[in-house]
Amino acid sequence: MTNRIVVIGGGLAAATAVHELRTTHGFTGPVTVLADEAHPPYERPPLSKAVLLGEKEATTAIVRPAEWYADHDVGLRTGTRAERIDRDARTVHAAGEDIGYGQLLIATGARARRLPLVDESGVPATYLRTIGDSVALRGLLRPGLRLGIIGGGWIGLEAAAAARIAGAEVTVLEALELPLVRVLGSEVAGIMTAMHREHGVDVRTSTQVTAVEATSEGTRLALDDGDDLVVDHVLVGIGAQPNTELAEAAGLTVDNGIRTDAHLRTDDATVLAAGDVANVDHPLLGRPLRVEHWDTAIQHGKVAAATLAGVDAVADQQPYFFTDQYDFGMEYVGNAGPGDYDRVLVRGDAAGRVFTAWWLAGDRIVAGMHANDWDAIDEVRSRVGTTVDPAWLES
Repeated sequence: MTNRIVVIGGGLAAATAVHELRTTHGFTGPVTVLADEAHPPYERPPLSKAVLLGEKEATTAIVRPAEWYADHDVGLRTGTRAERIDRDARTVHAAGEDIGYGQLLIATGARARRLPLVDESGVPATYLRTIGDSVALRGLLRPGLRLGIIGGGWIGLEAAAAARIAGAEVTVLEALELPLVRVLGSEVAGIMTAMHREHGVDVRTSTQVTAVEATSEGTRLALDDGDDLVVDHVLVGIGAQPNTELAEAAGLTVDNGIRTDAHLRTDDATVLAAGDVANVDHPLLGRPLRVEHWDTAIQHGKVAAATLAGVDAVADQQPYFFTDQYDFGMEYVGNAGPGDYDRVLVRGDAAGRVFTAWWLAGDRIVAGMHANDWDAIDEVRSRVGTTVDPAWLES
């Protein structure tokens, strides 16, 4: 029986787990990484931020160069897609070979959610998920380009900011009443929407695309309010879906991601899942949680490595994410979806976009964020998950 650890995935969770195995836990057994893209594992935040802005080269998103894997005796196989997991034989089939494992980490991430209406139209369109996507979109951004963005989530808004900075004309089409309203609530989502409008973005809310076609003037997007929008290029940013197909075919439990316990073990003790693809029993929140953010990928990579190495560790960190748009930066800690809170407390200069915001369920803070108040992050981290004094609420 082999003691080989096989890691399927080419993202930050995979890169972190392998690094921790070798440098923190001193695991000396064989390690193989199967990454289906041609690059060593890389992180995604720069792709919609610094790389898209032209401030950094796409290669800066690569977590560690290929030489690191060679120097640490890690078998990195890029451009190699895992095709099948045989749990009985404990093998992964890839590139015509069955690779044996003692333990397996599935960190297959997520992919951009497709919009058939656009895909089937054949119009110039981009989904922003990979290094190639970011480089291609960056090459298009220029003064006067008419960019239509379908979806007002984090990807859509970060891309809108980059496009406006490049001088493009940008329209964001959001199906809900405000971009990010399900994540931030109407109070903070309204602040974000106003900021983009102040920067010249045409943000259209409660709007859906009903038809897409190529015309002599560009791509025509027919909208459900009866209006038409003509653009040069379309960016689709309607979310992501976890890459669970391998796990499903292998008979693992899948429900909005691969289900795991707090140690990131699936219902097969030899198989773990981490990062965007993992739906984890969160010990602090008391419910399963799947998060598609940079910090979670790092934390999952660390917990997965510890679990693989036989060290007791749990994925109990509060979710954290950040964004940079124009001169606006924010950091958010916690998890406050619809129904998880009953009010939002905003303190500071919301109009000037220097403030903190707190999502409360009764007197318990379930999430907090700061905007352009970089000294506030320690307070945000310390207060999220705690019950607050009524005097603080009224101060």
